[in-house]
Amino acid sequence: MAAYWGHLQVLQKLCEWAKENLIIIIITEEIKNNVLSASDRHGNTPWDLALKSGTLDVLQKIWEWAKEILTTEELNNK
Repeated sequence: MAAYWGHLQVLQKLCEWAKENLIIIIITEEIKNNVLSASDRHGNTPWDLALKSGTLDVLQKIWEWAKEILTTEELNNK
């Protein structure tokens, strides 16, 4: 929902919290599964919601996180 409404600060805070409180390996998996790949009841991911709402700054940040965390194959599949 933060992606849909364009709340970049909320997305950044979630990632900051994860980095401060979780082991690096867990962080990567948690961000990958619960932020980048998470979906709502309609199957929309944060990327989908940001696209639908037209929030370019959120799209850019999601893309940057994805490039840091996902492999090339995972990026292509997403």
